[in-house]
Amino acid sequence: MNYIGKRKIKIGQVLGTKMEKTIVVGVEVMKFHPLYKKPIRRIKKYKVHDEEGICKVGDKVQIMETRPMSKEKNWRVLEIILKGKEASATQLKTK
Repeated sequence: MNYIGKRKIKIGQVLGTKMEKTIVVGVEVMKFHPLYKKPIRRIKKYKVHDEEGICKVGDKVQIMETRPMSKEKNWRVLEIILKGKEASATQLKTK
């Protein structure tokens, strides 16, 4: 996990854009099972502030922790790393 000062930075994929100025971003975390040592993939969803509304489903974005903007929304978009079609194409190559 990266930091800017005391703020956390995460990279994830946009899962939903149905709200105004808000997107849902899924961040994947790989952990190992404590007993069996098998890797387990978990996806945590974050509600993220997108002021301009430029993010689309499938985009790979970098998000940063910020002050609470609503009950569940305290992250904002820093930058779009890959646009949707480019992001899905690179995922197909890695799998």
